[in-house]
Amino acid sequence: MINSSIKHNTPLLPSELILNPDGSIYHLNLLPEDIADDIIVVGDQHRVERISSFFDKIDVKKEKREFVTHTGWYKGKRITALSTGIGCDNIDIVINELDAIVNIDLHTRKIKETPRKLNIVRLGTSGALQADIPVDSFVISSFGLGFDGLAQFYTTNFEKDELELQQEFVRQVNWKKELNQPYFVKANHELLQRLEEGMIKGITATANGFYGPQGRSLRLAPNVPDLNEKLNEFLYKEHRITNFEMETSALYALSSMLGHSAVTVCAIIANRFTKTFSEDYKKTVDKLIEVVLERLVK
Repeated sequence: MINSSIKHNTPLLPSELILNPDGSIYHLNLLPEDIADDIIVVGDQHRVERISSFFDKIDVKKEKREFVTHTGWYKGKRITALSTGIGCDNIDIVINELDAIVNIDLHTRKIKETPRKLNIVRLGTSGALQADIPVDSFVISSFGLGFDGLAQFYTTNFEKDELELQQEFVRQVNWKKELNQPYFVKANHELLQRLEEGMIKGITATANGFYGPQGRSLRLAPNVPDLNEKLNEFLYKEHRITNFEMETSALYALSSMLGHSAVTVCAIIANRFTKTFSEDYKKTVDKLIEVVLERLVK
C-alpha cells in the first residue's frame, strides 16, 4: 500500500488531536520521549510485562485502559513493548497515536516536516489454517488479509500485487457482496527479512470478531459456514493463507500509509484443521519473544 497521508501546516484542532492535561496523547497516555523506534505490540496487556522481563533496564512504565507501555534496554538497544488490546479498532487508535507522538509537534499541533519512522512488530498468538502447520511453530505474515473494513475509511492506494491477490481471492472463494470488501496489504520487506529465518511465511487473515467472523458457531449461525475451508483452499502463485487473528491487516495498512515498517509474527497455539491445541503455549510465546528481541538487536 502506497503512503497517502496528508501534509499541512495548520494546527490540528483539539477535537482531532486529543491530548491529556500533561500533554500526552489521549488513549496511550504517552509523550515522545516515552517510546523507542523499535516497538513490539501485543494484544494482551499482561504480555508487556513478560517482554520487559527480558530487558536489562526499564525506563518507562505507563498504562491507561488496556494500553500498557514499557520502554527499556535490551543488549544496548532501546525497545518499547506496548499492548493494543484486541481488534482492528484498537489498532486504529494505537498506530495513529504512535505516529502522532513522533510526527506531530504536540505543543504547536503542527505536522513535522521531517517524519520519524518506527519499526513495529506485532507479536501474537494465532490459529493455523493449514494442516501442515504444527502448534508451537512460528508464522510470519507476508500479507495481511483484512475482513475488517478499516482501510476503506482512509484514502488508500493499493499496489499491484495487493490488488491481484484481492481480485483472485474474491473470485476463488465467491465472496458475498453483502460482506465487507476484503483487502490485502503486504508486510514491510526489510523488516520481514530481518525476522523470518526459521519461520513459516504466509498470508494472515484478519477477522473483525472471534466467533462468526472466524467461522465459529455457538448459538448463532455464521453467514459463511465454510469460511475456514475457503481460506484453507485459497492459493495464488506461491501465496496461501496460513493463519487467522484479529489485528494484522489494520497494522499493515496504517503503518504503510504513515510511512512506518510493520510485520506480524505469531506463535501458533491451535490448528483449526488438525483440532490440536498447544500443551504449553506460554512457553512457546516466551521463546518467540526471545527470538524477536535477538533479531531486533542484530
